[in-house]
Amino acid sequence: MVATQYRTDFVHYRRAVVAALPSDDVLVAGLRAGDEELFARLLDGWSTSMLRLARTFVSTNASAEEVVQDTWLAVFQGIGRFEGRSSLKTWVYRILVNTARKRGVREHRTVPWASLLAEDGPTVGQSRFRGPDDPYPGGWLAFPKTWPSTESEVLAREVRAVVATALEGLPARQQVVLTLRDIDGQSADEVCALLEISTANQRVLLHRARATVRTHLEQYYAAAAGGA
Repeated sequence: MVATQYRTDFVHYRRAVVAALPSDDVLVAGLRAGDEELFARLLDGWSTSMLRLARTFVSTNASAEEVVQDTWLAVFQGIGRFEGRSSLKTWVYRILVNTARKRGVREHRTVPWASLLAEDGPTVGQSRFRGPDDPYPGGWLAFPKTWPSTESEVLAREVRAVVATALEGLPARQQVVLTLRDIDGQSADEVCALLEISTANQRVLLHRARATVRTHLEQYYAAAAGGA
């Protein structure tokens, strides 16, 4: 199934770009103890998506970098008060969002999340779906008919490059939602809470972003099959 292949690609992409981290208990203890090696692993694992998220609230990349720096400073100063009512990552990202919003207000650039649904037009052309006479009407048309399934193919450098390029080309808010959901592995509820958007907004943004990335992967696999 195409949807299954898409998810498989993203699972492997996430594994390729985000190092596995210890449990929250270990992370919290390490941060409280000033473990520099553990902090470096957190930076490698989280900073890219934190920058993407911060960038949607502020006017420049430099401002986004400062937001991330300020966030980590606040984390170090407040880690002793962390009570574990949410995951450590959710706690850190909430600090990031609050910090970015405050800076965005100062820069007069904050955009209401409610405006996200103003995008007109269909998410994907109707030609990409099965017709009413198909045994599975409304479903995605699988193209190409055979998708690679071996781990070596999915983990190929070219596939990771395709996914990265597709991500960079997404509108900022679609990029953030897709990154949080499919790369960072956060739940829909966590993303809605972090960004203060409705379930419907989150679903639309995620669907649009996934459709775009899926199209890039489709084109890549079609070209690969044609050159085989």
